[in-house]
Amino acid sequence: MLRFRSLGSGSTGNATLIEAGSGGHTTRLLIDCGFGLRHLEARLARAGLAPTDITAIFITHEHGDHIGCAHAFSRRHDVAVWMSEGTWLASGARDYEGRVFFARDSEAIAIGELQLRPFTVPHDAREPLQLRCSDGARHLGILTDLGHATPHVIAQLAGLDALLLEFNHDSELLAGSGYPPFLKQRVGGRWGHLSNDAAAGIAKALSHASLRHLVAAHLSEQNNRPEIVRTIMAQVLGAHADEMLTANAAEGTPWLDV
Repeated sequence: MLRFRSLGSGSTGNATLIEAGSGGHTTRLLIDCGFGLRHLEARLARAGLAPTDITAIFITHEHGDHIGCAHAFSRRHDVAVWMSEGTWLASGARDYEGRVFFARDSEAIAIGELQLRPFTVPHDAREPLQLRCSDGARHLGILTDLGHATPHVIAQLAGLDALLLEFNHDSELLAGSGYPPFLKQRVGGRWGHLSNDAAAGIAKALSHASLRHLVAAHLSEQNNRPEIVRTIMAQVLGAHADEMLTANAAEGTPWLDV
């Protein structure tokens, strides 16, 4: 069994749970910890889990809305943390007391019932990684925080059963926002975040008959709207539009079986 659940996704914080296996052989991976410690523990409780249920953490990059309380959570609950060496260095090379492990582009990682394949993405961080996750039968992709999709990104995510994909901003809303010019350029640039149109292009490239779930994530609260995303995705997915969900900042999503 493979299932996943966003605990919340947006500019204020991001965390995604992935669960594989069953019974005494269940593995639970927390991808990113972009909240305060108490807030994250409360979100886990709403998902029916205690902090001690988490097998490991994977941090995609060092920005605060993703790394958040990873250090505090790891030390308090004795949980291993995976990240790139660049992410570790950029986040201050903190002492995880032997619990930190380095991930690298295209090098497979086995964590209990889960197999992970990290891959690099173009984003304004030290060594950002996103993930393909599998229980051996089903495949889930996590793709947020990138300015554009390289051929390497698309190749890493071919043939997925489910995908959590960044739909950060509507280009017109961003252009007309109150953001200062440098921030508009950063967010909308090739090393920033995906526009709705760019994300739709990725979704179209990865769409196939067996793609069961597509979750739109990391929507900007100021520069995007869920209804805009749904309209765009209806055009891309057609008859499969009902299979798309939007992860919000407050509650994320329910559990989704892959």
